[in-house]
Amino acid sequence: MKQSLFSVREFGKTFIALLVVISFAILSSSGAFAADRAKLLKPFKNLSKESANCASCHKKENPSVYQQWGNSKHYGANVGCYECHKADVNDPDVIRHKDFLISVIVSPKDCGECHNEEARQFAKSHHAKAGDILGSLDNVLAEVVEGAPTLNGHSPVNVSGCSQCHGSKVEVLPNGDLNPATWPNTGIGRINPDGSKGACNACHQRHQFSIEQVRRPEACGYCHLGPDHPQKEIYEESKHGVSFYSNVDKMALDSPKWVAGEDYEAAPTCATCHMSATTEMPITHDLGDRISWNLRAPISQKIDAKALAKGEKVKPWLLRRKDMKSVCRSCHSGTLTNNFYEQFDGVVNLYNDKFAKPGAKIMKALKENKLISKDVSFDDEVEWTWFELWHHQGRRARHGAAMQAPDFVQWEGMYEVAKTFYVELVPQVRELIAEATKEGNKAGADAVQKVLDEILASKEHKWFNGHAVKAKHIAAPK
Repeated sequence: MKQSLFSVREFGKTFIALLVVISFAILSSSGAFAADRAKLLKPFKNLSKESANCASCHKKENPSVYQQWGNSKHYGANVGCYECHKADVNDPDVIRHKDFLISVIVSPKDCGECHNEEARQFAKSHHAKAGDILGSLDNVLAEVVEGAPTLNGHSPVNVSGCSQCHGSKVEVLPNGDLNPATWPNTGIGRINPDGSKGACNACHQRHQFSIEQVRRPEACGYCHLGPDHPQKEIYEESKHGVSFYSNVDKMALDSPKWVAGEDYEAAPTCATCHMSATTEMPITHDLGDRISWNLRAPISQKIDAKALAKGEKVKPWLLRRKDMKSVCRSCHSGTLTNNFYEQFDGVVNLYNDKFAKPGAKIMKALKENKLISKDVSFDDEVEWTWFELWHHQGRRARHGAAMQAPDFVQWEGMYEVAKTFYVELVPQVRELIAEATKEGNKAGADAVQKVLDEILASKEHKWFNGHAVKAKHIAAPK
């Protein structure tokens, strides 16, 4: 009993002593950490006098911005405020700030002074053209149907919605200020006052420009999510996304090289597949360079089809697919990769042939035969139905197949496409035919009826006319 009591007392003394040692170690290490952090901030011996002047003020006025820059590779390379923001007296958005001529907007043209290859690749990408949404059906919705020009001549819906991803055309007011209806804006296809297109900080958040941040799927999820292009949600559902979030500590996201299959192999992110280096390919800032299908349009075409029709020279879709397969083979076998593409193409071709091409043919017939207005969009119910079929449901199905998310292919995608086509679109077309006949446009009504009858008589749709079609069933195990 005495021995037990002694042991307890001795243990208590030892435990208290241990706490003292640990506490001292923590205090010492925190002091050392603070000292080490101070050492990380390199002296300004090579920083330009202009940037040093900027930093001395912004350190007090904008400490968060100053610290983000202090943690960046720009800081380590003695690239400061002035190197990025300097402007010429003839620049359309030039302003005088203290003793310097600067531009608030740092455009791809500015970044390209150092990152010239990245800027060149980006300039030829679809991202750089995202601002061309002006005049599209999406823009009509935001500017006219949903909104009105109540914010300096612009619709607030477009300003705070579409343009924040697609990019605004930044306008400089007569007094030199930037129009608040067009700035701030980090849309990927922003049209800048200097004539350049794009915003590097759409992906590379200023002022730290962290490579770890931009390699994570959340960087793309700022824009690529929602009912019409839910790539982030699709990724999170896929095996790739599940594996990433389960193994994020094994992804080496801060690696300068970051080659799939060498620096990491747990999972790919958006950046892995669409832009990062492999053992066979260098990095690219043209994020469409490895895409073989256009999955955005009402009817999917191979990604080079439209350009080839215009006589333009572009990278062939087969070469783009070959490059994407190279990424896949960083982790998968050639057989698995090839079979995946067979499945993916199967979904896209089915969507095209069964629903998209017939739907487009019907809508064309309705307009040409004056059953709906030809020049005004969304003033007829059938236009809303058709838009949601391809722009929301059809895109979800196609992107789901591209990124291996089965629920988006089936219940969020093709189920909705089929339901909308048969239960909404076809009945609405029949109503329009009946109305046209009643109002004296029998020739137009007959022409549309003929198109509809031919479509519904095809083998893909014969079930809808009461013809039994047997489905293939997976045999249950005995």
